[in-house]
Amino acid sequence: MSRRPFDPRLLRRVPGARRQLGALGTLGVLAAALVIAQATTLAAVLAAAADGRLDRAALAGFVASVAGRATLVWARGTIAARTAATVKAALRADLLDAVGRRGPGWLAGQRTGQLATLAGRGLDALDAYFTGYLPQLVLSVTVPLAVLARLVFADWTSALVIAVTLPLVPIFGALLGWQAQAATERQWRRLSLLGGHFLDMVAGLPTLRVFGRARAQVTVVRRMADAHRRATMRTLRVAFLSALVLELVATLAVALVAVPIGLRLLGGGLALETALLVLLLAPEAFLPLRAAGSQFHASQEGLTALDEALTLLDPATGTDGEPSGAAPGGTATDERRSDPTGGEIRFESVTVAYERTTALRDVSLTIRPGERIAIVGPSGAGKSTLLNLLLGFVTPTSGRITVAGTDLRALDLDRWRRQLAWVPQRAHLFAASLTDNIRLGAPDAPPESVRAAVRAAALDEVVALLPEGLDTRLGERGHGLSSGQRQRVALARAFLRDAPIVLLDEPTARLDGDSEAAVLAASRQLVAGRTALLVAHRPALLTGVDRVLRVEDGRITEHRPPPSPRPEEPAGVTPPREVAA
Repeated sequence: MSRRPFDPRLLRRVPGARRQLGALGTLGVLAAALVIAQATTLAAVLAAAADGRLDRAALAGFVASVAGRATLVWARGTIAARTAATVKAALRADLLDAVGRRGPGWLAGQRTGQLATLAGRGLDALDAYFTGYLPQLVLSVTVPLAVLARLVFADWTSALVIAVTLPLVPIFGALLGWQAQAATERQWRRLSLLGGHFLDMVAGLPTLRVFGRARAQVTVVRRMADAHRRATMRTLRVAFLSALVLELVATLAVALVAVPIGLRLLGGGLALETALLVLLLAPEAFLPLRAAGSQFHASQEGLTALDEALTLLDPATGTDGEPSGAAPGGTATDERRSDPTGGEIRFESVTVAYERTTALRDVSLTIRPGERIAIVGPSGAGKSTLLNLLLGFVTPTSGRITVAGTDLRALDLDRWRRQLAWVPQRAHLFAASLTDNIRLGAPDAPPESVRAAVRAAALDEVVALLPEGLDTRLGERGHGLSSGQRQRVALARAFLRDAPIVLLDEPTARLDGDSEAAVLAASRQLVAGRTALLVAHRPALLTGVDRVLRVEDGRITEHRPPPSPRPEEPAGVTPPREVAA
């Protein structure tokens, strides 16, 4: 089945576009009236000229009609361009918001290149839809109806011929549209795969070179680009064929009107002014339909991207379905709990199940204010899932999490996250200055606070070696800094944020001895006096914690914390008490 020319989900998703679309409809009605006025006045001018006289009133009306149509074309283009910009901006904001709500767990299972292609090139293709196809679609409704209404009173036989032949244009257009839709969808899939694969290849280029697969991937990209080229050429062939067929049908239909008009005019059975009016209006009835058919193919890529974006944003796919500006769950932000601080954090029979595995099973846990808890266990046991639950990146499949007695889902997540400082395994650094990266969680922090955070994170020695100090611009993903230095930047962010709850997700993973010692010292200083959850693989992180929780097979058991180690003894985990948390 061919895709609908207008998706009603768009108005629900971008309600701000309704007024602009309504203005396009109004301009379409005015354009139809001016088409009738222009043809009527021009027919009167020509008929008067045939009699050797000048109809000044008709000439003035014709000039005014032409000027009015030109003004409407400008206004229609301006409004259509603004509508396209409004829709693209709203959909991009909603896509980014949807990715943020679904969290890193969902994003890790997606091809980020395809999402980037959708949010970039895909939505940009909507320009052809809003500035070309949609205005012509409006005119293809208003103008033919106005022409038929005028011709019924001027020459009903010509009106009957046009009424019979007019539907042939959309019928042939729909038949060809089915082929065009399939070809465009193939082209879009090829483009999405090409963009996603190319981005993955660039991100993994060092690994590909080490394993000698870089040249092979160049061949793969060339093959995918060639497949996209062939799909594009197939789409263009269908588009050109469609334009030819529609032009042929419209020309034959106009000829069926023009030939009888000429014969009747020669036989004296029709007035010259009426004949001219029919001959001027007949092509106008078919013109918007032909133009809409031509613009349809140019807009297909944008319609395909629009359908994919709206499907991604649909509530049935797991993303919030409210338009931009609405709080999740249909509740206004100011109606949600805005004071999530203080009190205990409780996990009440929490289970987190993914499509292929269950990360946590019936976990009940109480985290008291100021308590420092270490979370240990094998990789993949569910340790990071605990932190993701508190961050709001993952929602429980069953059970609930409460903060001071209030369900976490009832809290304003933005306000809740302001109470959290998070140091992940791999801190993401942006292509910006070191200061801007440290200020990520506190963008208005004064320079003195930034320098204090740098000293607390043992980052001052690193800053001293940088050519411009804190103003040094980093490369993508923190290029130019080592893994240990990036972790210290993440710790500096946490110090500057000065949040009451600290979440550390294996901050010493993949670090050498010196970097680990520096990060450990800064981490102990960071968690002092705060509620802290530390995901740990190394025993050194367990020093000074109040409790140790072991996660294995999605279940939690509590262990006694290790005693403070003597200088010759490393910190470790004492035998488990096997007590449910």
